[in-house]
Amino acid sequence: MKKYMDIDPRVKDALDKGKAVVALESTIIAHGMPFPQNIETALFVEEIIRSKGAIPATIGIIGGRIKVGLSGQEIDYLASAEHVAKVSRRDLPLVAAKGLDGATTVAGTMIAAHQAGIKLFVTGGIGGVHRGASETFDISADLEELKQTDVVVVCAGVKSVLDIGCTLEYLETAGVPVITCGSDEFPAFFSRRSGFPAECRIDTPSEIAKLIRAKKDMGLKGGMLVACPIPAEYEIDFETMDMSICEALEECREKGITGKRITPFLLDRIKELTEGRSLETNIRLVLNNAAIGGEIALALAGEK
Repeated sequence: MKKYMDIDPRVKDALDKGKAVVALESTIIAHGMPFPQNIETALFVEEIIRSKGAIPATIGIIGGRIKVGLSGQEIDYLASAEHVAKVSRRDLPLVAAKGLDGATTVAGTMIAAHQAGIKLFVTGGIGGVHRGASETFDISADLEELKQTDVVVVCAGVKSVLDIGCTLEYLETAGVPVITCGSDEFPAFFSRRSGFPAECRIDTPSEIAKLIRAKKDMGLKGGMLVACPIPAEYEIDFETMDMSICEALEECREKGITGKRITPFLLDRIKELTEGRSLETNIRLVLNNAAIGGEIALALAGEK
């Protein structure tokens, strides 16, 4: 893969020196948020990570080249360019071979981060088992990537439009450690609670870093999930959110929207149903994840 990869000199220097580096995805820029919040959030997340003493490495694809550490100009480009592909594992060869532009999903970002030598990745929320998957078999490639790729993913839990319980069961079967940061309940993205207890609660970045190190020392393959509940002042309560999600899902079925088009449609429709609150909450949870992720990365680098 490195044949198709360009690593920003600042990122490469930090990796060579064993400094803390945090990977970031680009789907949130090209597909996850409207303009100008997409650019503003992407740049603010990078700023937060720097403030914690780590180096941000936003990952995207431009002209078939996998960029590990996008410049501000490249972030602007992906935020406004037309026909930016949403790139997961299966899409990487096609986008590279055809010289296309692409925004990496959780799975796509994990692969590129691992190839570049980055151990930790911050995102909003991961994909998972979709509601009704017993009939549709719609399960995100993010879960398969967590099963096999050695990258720690810091997020606000499973996207709440999904079946959270089934996703947690899938991760357990796959042997993926799931840590909840500072809460006895696994978070539901927009909400602090989901109704599912935290299997492993850890309260501090240094303790989380020790667990990451222990997994590596044991030679256990695969990723790890760190779920960070959104700060209480920014959350949308679970019942209110679930009502909006159910309404949006019904519209999705009526319109025949399937596959990777589902999540972007749901996020747009939920934003309308919540009168913009979901977008603000989404931004706040990403910023919170960045702060915690930066601290974990710093603690992890300090253990070397």
